[in-house]
Amino acid sequence: MRVNTLKRAAVAFALALPGAAVATVVAAPPAHADGCYTWNRMLSQGQSGSDVRQLQIRVAGWAAYGGIVRVDGVYGPETAAAVKRFQAAYGLRADGVAGPKTFAKIYDLQKDSDCTPKHFSYAELDNGCGKGGWAGGPLSSSATRENALRTMWKLEALRRSLGDKPLYVTSGFRSIACNRQVGGAADSQHLYGNAADLIAKHRSLCDIARSARDQGFSGIYGPGYPDHDDHTHVDSRRENNRDKVPNTRDWSAPDCGVE
Repeated sequence: MRVNTLKRAAVAFALALPGAAVATVVAAPPAHADGCYTWNRMLSQGQSGSDVRQLQIRVAGWAAYGGIVRVDGVYGPETAAAVKRFQAAYGLRADGVAGPKTFAKIYDLQKDSDCTPKHFSYAELDNGCGKGGWAGGPLSSSATRENALRTMWKLEALRRSLGDKPLYVTSGFRSIACNRQVGGAADSQHLYGNAADLIAKHRSLCDIARSARDQGFSGIYGPGYPDHDDHTHVDSRRENNRDKVPNTRDWSAPDCGVE
């Protein structure tokens, strides 16, 4: 049972009270609002800290076209713009300031126990050759799992942008052995937990590829790219400083006009 349900109800009640009470609630987001992570202050440009970093992970999928949100704990213009897009996508006041309503939406999207967004799970993104787990890649299991969490929050944004209908992950993290088994690229982003291969029933592969350009993905391969006519691949290679691939954007889905 979610521990934040009653907390959100309490906030909603307080917001219905006269002006002084509203000001109090807005100035101080509720403590212990979620079993995964709780924000205890409003956040805006110029601030920094671990709470900013946690916010950035959850809004990284709302980067501008071709952009990314750096998860560096510094609330700059890039983060503010992503927060605005997140707010607009969920019908909130789009002011770029993360306050109670923004955090309440994140809590609503988030699974208390493991911080994943509610429409994706670690089980969907772990070792794709039937063994499961996060070992066997170039990074530690914990680092790979952390990358997978960022990937899932971007996928949640992508799902929202495509009408909030299911996206299916056909391949996520792969160990070195698994990647070799399926014929993946030698330094594939799948090895780092940074990638997902996707299909959908309600939207085309081209729809996925085109929308992914606005959801913080710097690697996109889809229809028209060799061996990608049955899925769309998305990844975060631009943010990966542990691989041998340049930190640049690489999009190729020629049949979709994505290049």
